Amino acid sequence: MPRVKVEFVYSGIRVRNLAASLKFYRSLGFRLRRQGKMGHGGLWVQLRFPGASQFIELNYYPPGNPYYEPVRKGTEFDHFGFRVSNVEAWEKSLRRRGLPVVARIREARENLVYTRDPDGNWLEFFGPVPS
Repeated sequence: MPRVKVEFVYSGIRVRNLAASLKFYRSLGFRLRRQGKMGHGGLWVQLRFPGASQFIELNYYPPGNPYYEPVRKGTEFDHFGFRVSNVEAWEKSLRRRGLPVVARIREARENLVYTRDPDGNWLEFFGPVPS
């Protein structure tokens, strides 16, 4: 089994109103890093505070999206994001340890696997798409 390098990169925050949240974080001094649409229809915006290496990701899931759930106070945290050197090997490691794999996304430009902790918090592990 190859040794997998793991690096903490960001935290995802579930938001009710993406425009309002973006305005708030930018008013604090965060700068836009990247933004886009997820393959399943959700929207994401990454923000970084000047000088910081980690970033936050605002995530919006519209009603009808497979990851949508009504947001209640205290449920806004979405997930931690970790970069791994080999997603397939890391997924095997999760399964070998008896940890739940709650989502697996393999697209042309994305390779992600998710688990969750005992409190239901999701952890995303992303890395290179195999050639």
